[in-house]
Amino acid sequence: MRGVVRKAGKLKRILPVSEEFWIKFDLLRTLVRRDLEARYKGSILGNLWPLVNQLSQLLIFTYVFSIVLKVKLSLKNLPENNFTFGLWLFAGLLPWIAFSNGLIQSASSVVAQPNLVKKVVFPLTLLPLVPVFSMFIESSFGLMTLIFFVAVTSHTLHATLALLPLLWLTQLLFTSGLAYLAAGLTVFLRDIPQTLAVVLNIWLYLAPIVYPASSIPEAWRGWVFWLHPIGTIAEVYRDLVLTGEVKHWGEWGVTFVVSALIFYLGFSVYKRLRPAFADVL
Repeated sequence: MRGVVRKAGKLKRILPVSEEFWIKFDLLRTLVRRDLEARYKGSILGNLWPLVNQLSQLLIFTYVFSIVLKVKLSLKNLPENNFTFGLWLFAGLLPWIAFSNGLIQSASSVVAQPNLVKKVVFPLTLLPLVPVFSMFIESSFGLMTLIFFVAVTSHTLHATLALLPLLWLTQLLFTSGLAYLAAGLTVFLRDIPQTLAVVLNIWLYLAPIVYPASSIPEAWRGWVFWLHPIGTIAEVYRDLVLTGEVKHWGEWGVTFVVSALIFYLGFSVYKRLRPAFADVL
């Protein structure tokens, strides 16, 4: 994971932005690397634990939906069996796990660091981003595993994989916006993290993340994609990685705009609340 974070430093040679931005970027990179190193420090499997956790959820959901409930799924260039269902399920779970874990941990990112909050020189706008990027990087290892198995099974690598950075941007904007909002409100309302855990447990089943979209009544199917950004992101992951065909351009475009608006809203609320953090903590 350290290597993944360090590679981001090469962007300095490409993007013409201010020196202040790169100072904050370097600090964020350092904080994310430390968070990743500390998360599994002393464990035998170390940074393999995120992949183990992701695969364990994959096995559970595959057993429940594919074997017990006998949900059938047919994908282009992939055989119709339980393994294909597992790949399809994994493609949807990866963005969800990164989103939900990153959001819940970001909610407590400010209240967990009172010493940093009271330091005038520390850029508090970075605190909610650390869990978001840590969870995103952890999910990237599962994504590489998914791409490998899809390539072995279908004997091809789809050209649509080149669109993944645009999808990542959509995902990070949406997650970061909600993370800013949750982190700022948690300073004043300490029930936010627990509330998020309950809401996310419900929200997981309101979109076709662990079950096919064909299971939703056709009259409701369109609304689900338009109103559930993570559900749309999960479906586009499947388009790009599994089938090589983007079937949800319109929904993806709307989700990108919604994600940008949520990021702007969340960041604006966080900046407005930030001056009172030190007094409350």
